[in-house]
This record gives sequence, structure tokens and C-alpha cells, in this order.
Amino acid sequence: MVKTALPLFLLIFITACSLLEVRDSNLVRSSYRAADALLDKAKEVHLYPGKPILVASFVDIDNVQVSSTFGRIIAEQMGSRIAQRGHKIIEVKLRTNSLFVRGSENENEGEFMLSRELQDISLQYDAHAVVVGTYAKAAEVVYVTAKVIRTKDNIILGSYDYVLPIGKDTKKMLQAAPRR
Repeated sequence: MVKTALPLFLLIFITACSLLEVRDSNLVRSSYRAADALLDKAKEVHLYPGKPILVASFVDIDNVQVSSTFGRIIAEQMGSRIAQRGHKIIEVKLRTNSLFVRGSENENEGEFMLSRELQDISLQYDAHAVVVGTYAKAAEVVYVTAKVIRTKDNIILGSYDYVLPIGKDTKKMLQAAPRR
């Protein structure tokens, strides 16, 4: 009886574990929803379709010097959606490797560096606004914050926060990869 029950128990246990596996959500749909929310809020405070926007790679909130495939693909998808909605998105990768707005390891210095870097970038590309974002990895979810910032005065024109489950794909994309 034990010989028969043990394989049956193992089969049930393995099946139950596979059912408990966290599934990834539709990342494109989530990114588009976030971009739509940013644009809807920013439109109220004068974000015009004719003015150029930059989209920076989203960074790990625990180390703003680091992004990942996850942070870069969210930025790509949000930029795509913003362009679909009629805004001019400057494709920085055609001119440089990519746009990665870095902060600083020092919390007091970080906001100053970000402000200065945003102003320099906006002058270089004649950008009216920049979309930036952070993400924070937890055990089973990743928290994402996206902001559209007016470059001339660093005013946040719109922001959107959301949570995504960490399934196999998201977990792999969250691993920081060296930038090329």
C-alpha cells in the first residue's frame, strides 16, 4: 500500500506545486496602461504632442546605477505607446548607445545629479519632457513607478505606480545585465 501511495502522493504534490507557480502578467499591456495614465495626467498640465519627449531606462530603486532587461523593455514599450498616442519620441539609440539617466549612490547628491543631467539632456535633444522610472523587486512582485517630468523645471507632470507578479520571464529580465 505504501509503494502505491507514495508515487500517487508525489504526483499530486508536483501537480499542486506547478499550479502554484506565479505567472507573468502581460508586460506590454501593463506598460501601455502606465503610458496612457502618464499622458492623461500630463495632458492636464500642458504636455503637447508636438514637443519631443525622451524615455530613459527604468532603474533599480536600490541601486540607481543599475538597470536590467526589465527596466529597458518597460522604457521601450512606454516610448512605443507614447509615440502611438501622437507624441514625438526621440530615439536616442540612433545617436548614442542609449539614454540612462543616472542618479548617485549618495542620497543627498542623487536628486541634484538627476536634475542637472535632465537639463543637459533636454538641451542636447531639445526635449520638453522625459519619462523616467524605478522598480523595486520583492519576493513575488515587482513595484514600478513611472513619471513624466518637464525638463525645464523638473516638475512632475504625471506619475503612475503599478505592481507586476514575478513569474519566470520577469524574474529572468530583472537580473541586471551588463550594458553594452
